[in-house]
Amino acid sequence: MKELLVIDLGRMQYGAAWELQRRVVAARKAAAIPDVLLLCEHPHVITLGRSGKMDHLRAPDSLLRQMGVSFFETNRGGDITYHGPGQLVGYPILNLGEIRRDVAWYVRGLEEAMIRASAEFGIACKRVPGRTGVWVDVGGGVAGVNQREVEEVQEAKEVQDEEKIGAIGVHISRWVTSHGFAFNVSTDLKYFDLIVPCGIAGKRATSLEKLLGRRVEILEVAPRVAAHLAEILGLGPRASSRDALETLLEQFEKRAELAAV
Repeated sequence: MKELLVIDLGRMQYGAAWELQRRVVAARKAAAIPDVLLLCEHPHVITLGRSGKMDHLRAPDSLLRQMGVSFFETNRGGDITYHGPGQLVGYPILNLGEIRRDVAWYVRGLEEAMIRASAEFGIACKRVPGRTGVWVDVGGGVAGVNQREVEEVQEAKEVQDEEKIGAIGVHISRWVTSHGFAFNVSTDLKYFDLIVPCGIAGKRATSLEKLLGRRVEILEVAPRVAAHLAEILGLGPRASSRDALETLLEQFEKRAELAAV
């Protein structure tokens, strides 16, 4: 079984993580390293995907600066989203050409990893046709809830029926992936009010912490998501360090530099 290096980067600025992704992608395209899953949290940041609309940013620059929120336009797919503390962000750098050349299957796989991890906490998540990502029925999803009672309440009131717990936006070049997923663990949800999440008006974000009504740590969730994603991809996960990854990247970059002389 081919391996998946799982690297916990801790909390990292978005720009630094994007630059690291660029380096890992170059090395993966050259087959200088195995497939890699980068896991991290970001300080407050809003990112805009290739198909995003600036109209979906609700806050002026002055408010973003006041709240300490940075902004990036990116080359990933999708619309606008927020990243911040308490949110598990995953950047799989994979050669899909060696796994399965099917972008839709890959995106569904990212969703499935978050769905399976949520289920371990008693949260029933789902997909919504036409909307990439992972969703939870409002008022339901927690083990032990009487689903019929939830349905009756939803029929009696015009309530918002789903909230989003996991977002996805990917980029693929020569079948090597970058960017990835964001899973709300203990995220401060008020920051999503700065945007129209994923460009879908009238929908709100939720988190594991909100659904469970208790504190949830990233460290409880990250290994579960990584294990499920590796299983879906048919890869063997192996925890490694950022220093070990840097060594591999530096070796590759030195060889590439010498070859270019």
